[in-house]
Amino acid sequence: MGLRIYNTLSRDKQDFSPAVPGRVRMYVCGPTVYDASHMGHARSAVVFDVVYRYLRAKGFDVTYVRNFTDIDDKIINRANALGISCEELSGRYIREFHEDMDALFVLRPNEEPKATEFVGPIVAMVEKLVQKGVAYAVDGDVYFSVEVFPGYGKLSGRSLSDMDAGARVEVDDRKKSPFDFALWKSAKPGEPSWESPWGPGRPGWHIECSAMSLTHLGETFDIHGGGQDLIFPHHENEIAQSEAVNGVPFVRFWMHNGFVNVNSEKMSKSLGNFFTIRQVLEKFHPEAVRLFLLSKHYRSPVDFSDAAMDEARAALDRLYTCRGRLETLFADQAPQAGNTEHLAKFMEAMDDDFNTAGALGALFEAVRQANRLLDEQAAGSATPELAGLFADTTKMGGILGLFNGKADDYFTAMKGLAAGSTGVDPARVEALIAERSKARKEKNFARADAIRKELSDMGVTIQDSPSGTTWKLG
Repeated sequence: MGLRIYNTLSRDKQDFSPAVPGRVRMYVCGPTVYDASHMGHARSAVVFDVVYRYLRAKGFDVTYVRNFTDIDDKIINRANALGISCEELSGRYIREFHEDMDALFVLRPNEEPKATEFVGPIVAMVEKLVQKGVAYAVDGDVYFSVEVFPGYGKLSGRSLSDMDAGARVEVDDRKKSPFDFALWKSAKPGEPSWESPWGPGRPGWHIECSAMSLTHLGETFDIHGGGQDLIFPHHENEIAQSEAVNGVPFVRFWMHNGFVNVNSEKMSKSLGNFFTIRQVLEKFHPEAVRLFLLSKHYRSPVDFSDAAMDEARAALDRLYTCRGRLETLFADQAPQAGNTEHLAKFMEAMDDDFNTAGALGALFEAVRQANRLLDEQAAGSATPELAGLFADTTKMGGILGLFNGKADDYFTAMKGLAAGSTGVDPARVEALIAERSKARKEKNFARADAIRKELSDMGVTIQDSPSGTTWKLG
C-alpha cells in the first residue's frame, strides 16, 4: 500500500502521488508574528515537520514553504502600544519563533516568505481579480465578491445561504455581500502602507498566502496544510481568489491538524489558557514535547496537561534507556542494516495518513524486543538482529524528530531540567552516588543503604548495572 492522505476537500483518504513524479510541493500557513509562540503553533509545526521528514524518507524531492504574516491588525496594534515599528515587532517574534522551532528540532522549510516582501505580487494579483470582475474597489479598499465564485464553500462544506453574517466576517455596509473579504485595505493613520492603484494601503490577510504560494510553488501544488481553525475563512478564501485568478485547481491535497486543548477546551489567547513554547520547555525536554504532540493522530485534538507531559517524559526515558544500551554495545558505529518487521509496521502506519500514534507503537515494540535481546544475550554480543534494531529505531526516531543526541546527553539534560524544577543539586547527587559506590566496594552496606534512602527521600531513583550507577528524578 502506498501513501494515503485524508483530503479535507474530498473528506476522505486518497492515494497520494505528486503532480510532478518524484517532486512534492507543500505550503503550510505560518504564524502571525506579534507575540510569543504557543503550543498550538508547536503542534502545527511538529506535525508538518514530520510530514516533511517522511516524504523525504520516501525519496521525494520536497519543496516546503511556510510563511510569516508580518503585517496585520494585531501586529499594528501591538507595535503602536509598545511604541515601536511593525518591522521591529515582527522581526523580534520571527527570531523567537526560529529559536523555539530549533529547540523543538523542527527542520527549517526551504522557503519562509514574509507578507511584506510580496506586496508587489499581491497588488498584481488583486489587479487581475478586479479585471476579471470578481473583485471591486470601494473607497480605497478592494473586496473579493464571493457570490461571483461558484465554488465558494467547497472546502468547509458551507453554503452562503446557511452562513451567519456575523460569524468570522467583517461587517461593512459598503460590501455587496457580508461574506465578501478584503484583498486590499486602505491606509489608516498610524499604519504602514504601500502604494497601489487604489491608493496607499496594505494587503488583506488571505491574499498573501495565494501570492506567496504562486511565486514559490506555481498555480497548482500538492499539499496545503494548517490548523483546523484555518479551514474557514482563510483557506476557503485562498481557494476562491487563487482559482478565480488562475483558472485552475489551487491545491490537490488539503491537510489540517487538530487543536491543542486544555481541559477539553481549545488552547487560545482569548481564553487565557495557553502556554508558550518557552514556558513548556522550562519544564520538559523538547523531544518529550514532540512525543506528546505526536501521540495522537494529527487530525485529532491533544489534551495538554502536566500529567500528559509526565507520561511523554517517562515514555521518552524508556526509549533513551534502550538507546543507551545499544549505543554502548555498538560504540560509535553507524547503523548499517535494518528492515525489521517493526520498521515495516512503522512505514505502514505512516503511509496511513501519517498515523504517528501507530508509528510510535511500532517504535516501542522494536525497543521492547531490543531490551529483551539485550537481557538475553551475553554481555557485549553485538548480534545482527540487534544491529538491525539499532538501525531501524534510529531511522524511525529520525522521521519523528527523536534521538537528536546521545543517550548520555539526554539523561544529563533531563537531570538539569528536573533539578531546576525540584531544587535538587545534581552535583550533590553525583557525590552521594560516588560515596555509595565506595561504601559498597568496602562492603559497608549499612552506609550504602543509608545513602540510597537519602537519595530516595530527595526524589532520586538509582539503578545499578555492570557499567555503573545511573539516576533520575521521579
